[in-house]
Amino acid sequence: MSPRFLIIGQGLAGTALAWRLWERQVPFLIVDRNEAVTCSKVAAGLITPITGMRLTVSWRYDVFYREALRFYRACGKRLQQRFFFPRGYVRLLKNEPEIAKWHKRRRDPDMQPFLHRQAPGLNSDVFHDPQNGFQQRHAAWLDTTAYLKASRGFFESLNSCTTADVKPSDVRDDAEGVGWSGQRFSHVIWAQGWSAEKHPLFHWVPFQSALGTILTVKADLRGETRILNRGCWLLPRNDGTLRVGSTYEWQFNDPNTPSADQVQKLEATLHSLLKAPAQITAAQTAVRPIIKNRQALMGTHPTHPRVAFLNGLGSKGSLRSPWLARHLIEHLLDGTTIDAEMDLQQNSI
Repeated sequence: MSPRFLIIGQGLAGTALAWRLWERQVPFLIVDRNEAVTCSKVAAGLITPITGMRLTVSWRYDVFYREALRFYRACGKRLQQRFFFPRGYVRLLKNEPEIAKWHKRRRDPDMQPFLHRQAPGLNSDVFHDPQNGFQQRHAAWLDTTAYLKASRGFFESLNSCTTADVKPSDVRDDAEGVGWSGQRFSHVIWAQGWSAEKHPLFHWVPFQSALGTILTVKADLRGETRILNRGCWLLPRNDGTLRVGSTYEWQFNDPNTPSADQVQKLEATLHSLLKAPAQITAAQTAVRPIIKNRQALMGTHPTHPRVAFLNGLGSKGSLRSPWLARHLIEHLLDGTTIDAEMDLQQNSI
């Protein structure tokens, strides 16, 4: 049968898949519960090159960033709305060991494209110890909520998006193709995030998902608009609010309610960064889909070639989803080879 795709999940992965199919004029239907709070909607959308306690360049950053820049600008042009905002990113160093580590790492060749020549120049009346740090180039943030909402509206206008809670048992895979709700498709792509842990066809995928809490805060930064980080990140948004995050909880019972201790922990870290008074106005939590020892996995199921999978983007969904979605669609439509590091079949048990 002619290609027609069923996409389960309208987070960052599912939305990027839908756009890649739209670009190629391949019909699709994207189905999602349209919940108010999801990992993709809560996500700050940070895109930063030098990350982590080890101060390393994010995996394949130059490739992912170039593609994300083109992709989100194109989406914004189609939808007549801006979602993607390149921003300076200031990393402040926490202690003497981190400062010593940075003085060694800053000389590495892989760092050079991402280092700004100027010092951060932060206001010492607003920030604690603003002198120990560096500014990164080629950083940005994606307004994930606006991007997902506008994309959904566009797909709905094409009758290519609907609201439903799809269970694995609702989708049939037989000799004639994939069936759901009385409709036929050539393929189904599951892009549901961490809930894929419960999918019977993907029970063997080694998920190690983490709960994260993000705060919305009011504070006067005296005109500072750059993304900041020391122990936590601080994102000044265009609407005047600040987002602060985030925590990692590997063991959790309630994925929908921020725990008081995590909020307090994050608030304490924020106060170690800010001298200026800060008022917490909201706290949200969601589960990042993380696959153990993998940056992401995609491809078709080993014994169900019409059933595909894209998952495990973790905190890098804004950065990586455009590239990953294009490569999965090219694999399914053109037969191109999936990178072995991310190939679902090569990593199956």
